[in-house]
Amino acid sequence: MTSRRNFLFNGAGAGAAMVGASLVSKAAAAAIPEAPVQSSAGTAPPLVPPNGRPYNPVVTLNSWTLPWRMKDGVKEFHLVAEPVVREIAPGMKANLWGYNGQSPGPTIEVVEGDRVRIFVTNKLPEATSVHWHGQLLPNGMDGVAGLTQPRIEPGKTYVYEFVARYAGTFMYHPHADEMAQIGMGMMGSWVTHPKDPRQHAVDRDFVFLLNAYDIEPGSYTPNVNTMLEQNIWTINSRAFPGTDAMVVRKDDRVRIRIGNLSMTNHPFHIHGHRFEVAGTDGGWIPPAARWPEVTVDIGVGQMRAIEFIADAPGDWAFHCHKSHHTMNAMGHQVPNLIGVDHSGVARKINDLVPGYMVMGEKGGSMGGMRMPLPENTLPMMDGKGPFGEIEMGGMFTMIKVREGLARGDFRDPGWFRHPKGTVAKEWTGAMPEPVRAPATAAAPGEPVATVKRGGGHGGH
Repeated sequence: MTSRRNFLFNGAGAGAAMVGASLVSKAAAAAIPEAPVQSSAGTAPPLVPPNGRPYNPVVTLNSWTLPWRMKDGVKEFHLVAEPVVREIAPGMKANLWGYNGQSPGPTIEVVEGDRVRIFVTNKLPEATSVHWHGQLLPNGMDGVAGLTQPRIEPGKTYVYEFVARYAGTFMYHPHADEMAQIGMGMMGSWVTHPKDPRQHAVDRDFVFLLNAYDIEPGSYTPNVNTMLEQNIWTINSRAFPGTDAMVVRKDDRVRIRIGNLSMTNHPFHIHGHRFEVAGTDGGWIPPAARWPEVTVDIGVGQMRAIEFIADAPGDWAFHCHKSHHTMNAMGHQVPNLIGVDHSGVARKINDLVPGYMVMGEKGGSMGGMRMPLPENTLPMMDGKGPFGEIEMGGMFTMIKVREGLARGDFRDPGWFRHPKGTVAKEWTGAMPEPVRAPATAAAPGEPVATVKRGGGHGGH
């Protein structure tokens, strides 16, 4: 495996002169704010605004918020586009591209009406740019390489400056060699809070992006040429059981902002609650126009903000409802062997491949199975809960609702303690005999009555 240091810095143009949209003097370069770095894959506490107008900060799942500095009334940020090593889940790491040590990059939080200045330094081996997805800004700040600005060459620094005009949930990502750069994990969330903190107020506010990779078992770098058959489906470049839970107090009003920069849509489903679709990357939906759901489909390049009252204590699943997207390292050429007795073949294969395990004869369950894995990959289904194997992966996490939490307490409270008599259990009582409907005899010369299966799709 390529060492982290070599992977991070080969071809990055370290030590090159720093320039902006126009040439930057040494004195001006010295005035560029520092670029904080975060390598931990854990969920950082919300960044309480140290200055500027107050707001309720967001929590970025398995990520963090980028600090800023105030200079002459402008909020200044510094993003560094660079190769990073990201832990997808315990037991697997990936060579990705991101910002400030992580993929996705840190969340940027501002307030409606803020003037922001973002310095972007390129430490990638190729040119890049940054598009501020959903922002309404001057054309020359839109970040489309070749169209609205020159490319940011390796070793160069460009500066973007505009006013965050509207409150809402947005993204940032390259608009240069997008297939490779977004496919390698270059993206981040942007939240613009309303001027009035009472507007769109919630108790807990979470944000994350959906992305996916094709990383063959034993390898470390994604195949960015894959269009739809990715095998690692992630929430902020983390796959279950590596995803953190979202911890909330009972009766909190909760907002979850979800953006999608993968190559397909994701119908995200909540258990135990129902929500309203409250916002898109185009803005907030007026309360009278919101609609109730338990599943919201998030298309490619879209953001959705959902809101609900966490009134049901428990550990509730929250996941993409495409079943392949809640699995890890899944091959796509495996035949369906349900009902096929291949134990004799398995014995022969075991002579050649010790440790081979029969899969698929009675279904795909992998509960309790721990077969040897290639280097740097994940089981297709994993995770342990209080009642045994969870058998999930990929785009799966939990919302843990608890009574009595402190306002700013986001620590994992452990597994839910169910009140007596509220857990499904095995029935050991008497079972009634099955009752079958009698066959209907047809009159002579009449066709036999049959039950039509398959609805009205005759011939399918």
